[in-house]
Amino acid sequence: MTQLPKLVAERGLPQVYQTFLQALAKTSYSGDVDVSYSGRLIAATDNSVYQQLPQGVLYPKSVIDLQIITSLAAEQRFADVQFSPRGGGTGTNGQSLTPGLVVDLSRHMNRVLEVNVEQGWVRVQAGVVKDQLNDALRPYGYFFSPDLSTSNRATLGGMINTDASGQGSLVYGKTSDHILALSTVLMGGEKLESGPVSLQQAQAISEKATVVGRLYRQALDTCVGFRDDIDAKFPPLNRFLTGYDLKHTYDPEHNTLDVSRLIAGSEGTLGFVAEAKLNITPIPKYRTLVNVKYSDFQAALNNAPFLVQANATSVETIDSKVLNLAREDIIWHSVEPLLTDVEGHTMNGINMVEFASTDEEENRSKVSSLCERLDKLINSKDAKGVIGYQICDDLPSIQTIYAMRKKSVGLLGATKGRRKPVAFAEDTAVPPEKLADFIMEFRQLLDNAGLHYGMFGHADAGVLHVRPALDLTEPNDEKVLREISDKVAALTAKYGGLMWGEHGKGYRSEYAPAFFGEQLFTELRKIKTAVDPNNQLNPGKICTPLEGEHQLVSVDATKRGYYDRQIPVATRDSFRNAMDCNGNGLCFNYDTSAVMCPSYKVSGDRRYSPKGRSSLMREWLRLGAAAGFDAAQSPQQPLPWPKKMLNRWLHRDDFSHEVRASMDKCLACKACTNQCPVSVDVPTFRARFLEHYYSRYARPLKDWLVKNVETTARWGAKAPRLSNALTNNSVSRTVLESVVGYVDTPEFSVPSLSQRWRKLQLPSMDTSDILACDDAERENFVVIVQDPFTSFYEAGVVEAFAMVVKRLGYTPVLLPFKGHGKAQHVKGYLSEFKQTAATVAEQLLPLCERGIELVGVDSSTALVFRDEYRQALGDEIAAKLQVKTVVEWFEGKPLSPMAETTNRTYGLLLHCTEQSFIPESAKHWQQLFRAFGLQLDVVNVGCCGMAGTFGHEKQHQQDSKALYQMGWQQAIDAYGTSGIVATGFSCRSQVKRMENKRVRHPLEVVLACFD
Repeated sequence: MTQLPKLVAERGLPQVYQTFLQALAKTSYSGDVDVSYSGRLIAATDNSVYQQLPQGVLYPKSVIDLQIITSLAAEQRFADVQFSPRGGGTGTNGQSLTPGLVVDLSRHMNRVLEVNVEQGWVRVQAGVVKDQLNDALRPYGYFFSPDLSTSNRATLGGMINTDASGQGSLVYGKTSDHILALSTVLMGGEKLESGPVSLQQAQAISEKATVVGRLYRQALDTCVGFRDDIDAKFPPLNRFLTGYDLKHTYDPEHNTLDVSRLIAGSEGTLGFVAEAKLNITPIPKYRTLVNVKYSDFQAALNNAPFLVQANATSVETIDSKVLNLAREDIIWHSVEPLLTDVEGHTMNGINMVEFASTDEEENRSKVSSLCERLDKLINSKDAKGVIGYQICDDLPSIQTIYAMRKKSVGLLGATKGRRKPVAFAEDTAVPPEKLADFIMEFRQLLDNAGLHYGMFGHADAGVLHVRPALDLTEPNDEKVLREISDKVAALTAKYGGLMWGEHGKGYRSEYAPAFFGEQLFTELRKIKTAVDPNNQLNPGKICTPLEGEHQLVSVDATKRGYYDRQIPVATRDSFRNAMDCNGNGLCFNYDTSAVMCPSYKVSGDRRYSPKGRSSLMREWLRLGAAAGFDAAQSPQQPLPWPKKMLNRWLHRDDFSHEVRASMDKCLACKACTNQCPVSVDVPTFRARFLEHYYSRYARPLKDWLVKNVETTARWGAKAPRLSNALTNNSVSRTVLESVVGYVDTPEFSVPSLSQRWRKLQLPSMDTSDILACDDAERENFVVIVQDPFTSFYEAGVVEAFAMVVKRLGYTPVLLPFKGHGKAQHVKGYLSEFKQTAATVAEQLLPLCERGIELVGVDSSTALVFRDEYRQALGDEIAAKLQVKTVVEWFEGKPLSPMAETTNRTYGLLLHCTEQSFIPESAKHWQQLFRAFGLQLDVVNVGCCGMAGTFGHEKQHQQDSKALYQMGWQQAIDAYGTSGIVATGFSCRSQVKRMENKRVRHPLEVVLACFD
């Protein structure tokens, strides 16, 4: 028995949906039901421009759950209840959006069920992510070949429903080309087991008085009976999505019928794909990527047929807009050596030509042949815009280039200004030989409208992704979207193509009748009628049933911009770090070793992701604006504490509580700030939200403790033994846990840093003392800017840095502790944080202006000066605060080890913030270790789960420890605690808590290399 969520009747749901959910709760349905406003909002958007709030989200756990849902829905009393399946939510045309109930198969139905290498197939549940499947197949030497840019979050069910394809489709085809069998749950609860069957078998099935029988009967009538009309209508394009694949359902050569072809590409309008049996492909042993560079993008397009003739596996193209955005993104750090500029030329486009084979000689021959032809072209009088090429023949380099290509969609969202490139006519498909001419007219169409745009895509297949920049909060730009959409549809038809060559129809379904013609479109409607006569499954997409007054969805459907325009312009501009989220969903990355986003990875709940939090924030701003609340302004007069407590009872249904619940799960790791292609910055807008929220509602006691940690720790460190005795006895621990909600308090360092410093006879000087020294003396100073964590709880690390500095001939100087206020920022005490920042800036600016080197020992807190201080003090002041991390200080310093070293290998675990803000940091640590004869492996493991105070809060213990076990546990097991070095204080604290053993800071290993 499933417990119905509370307040379902208070959420504004139509009565029929309330009744349906109440009836579902009385069945044996075992999945989750979410009717919270936040949960519905997360399912209200995908990667498109549209927004449609569902009535609730169902998360089934099994095929049986799907059968229970559809059986109940088939009852006549629920004929008006509508559904839409959802996977990764990566659709660009609103395929999974519905005003009814979303059925999300990604949360629970995500297992690889069976791998049969001998017969070359795999069986998966619909919620398996594409990269997850390939990770499972890799040890066997196989992969699932249809590719797409969102492969690290797109599910197989979604790929099947949109018949997805991408890079390499000329060789590998579309998803439907790899389907051996499907298990699909139809309305009424019947399970359709589909695969190729003889016409005789199909005829026998069609005679059954079941929904499956009706589907086969209609498939025979349409796909066999109208074969000549279908052949005449559908041109032989590689990327050709029709919704229901009438052309390939019937195979005249083998005289078979496969209704899986109708399901593939049907966008969930015929049933729920639950499981799939797919063929798999041997991984090519030999891969080479030739990156051909051009003076302009049109030249790249014109040259594409020349490259296709080389029998390449794929030819991908990128324009200057995407290249320039990539140059400004964190990814360019790794891409730049592989795409170097050509002297005397500006690179305004590239074609990435890949050759892949299981035969080394065949691969080498193809590459050599192309390079010879390119050399002749480049050296000829008319190079046709080709300015050079660069070869990548190692897998890491190839993957790096493709990572940039896959990030193209997100990068376009980083375009400056209010107009952002948006998806609505972005996957046109025309014959490849007509692509250059088609794009020339396409570009002219956009230029005439005064629009900027970015382009990238699959030149080999005649598919190009074009995203015009629009501001859909402006009604006029929404009209432009319609005008451009109509013109592109007409232009594509002129060139014998199709407007939806790769990403499906969704809200573009209204163009289908004109393309199919009345007769064949009626056949599509008959297929829909056979299995969904009440139009309950993703209504309005692809087509509608024959009977009734059902309408197709429209390009003019409600968009996100409609809701966003209800937020004042000044507020939108103030919260750009939330408003700019374009829904690309990179934060849903399946890979647990990826830095972004730990709270989503550990929970699987999209409310706890950067995209989810941005969605909630946008709605909070909209609702606030409607209530006359200006979130752009700081709270003026917080309510008195008794009133705040009373508000908890008076406003229990305030949406702000759901937003706060999402924000509470954020680890404030800052990974999203740089890893997200549009720089969604959750910790920043989270802090602003908390400031407003707690001006109205009472704060928990633990927030006060965190806010004052710099003050309390400074005093505690003065008598560390006494402080440890007071805070780490059984009584204190019980009080802290039960009253404050705080666990595993770290112990103060014994001896303290001040005691160590005096023993080392090192200088401790304030700003005025340092400035009073002569220039020659100051030039040798390395001033240590203290943080509360290493100074008070891990003084040995600060001591180690000082010793290394001294051994290298410099004078370490300890600056008096002022703090930095990061904990204040994390908890939303922004006025106090601003005061702290001003105080610290007053201490540091005179030193920075004199060019004195300042170093912060803990990397994550040193980086506060480059991020949070910019928000508090402004760019001009913060830019002057040059506080280096430890490894940055070592750059350029002459290193001569004073003792023999070993060839021992260590594993480096970087703090998330350091990894995101200084991606080259890992390389610099490796160089430093190499100078001492040590091998340092960079271990990618994601977040450790501590993240400052997050791992100390009682409510987060389960998540904190689960995050550690996702990756850090394996790293510790592989290298041992003595073989791991970690740059973050919180990371080392987590290891000590979990393993009861300490791991070292890299500095401590470096120090050991000296005599």
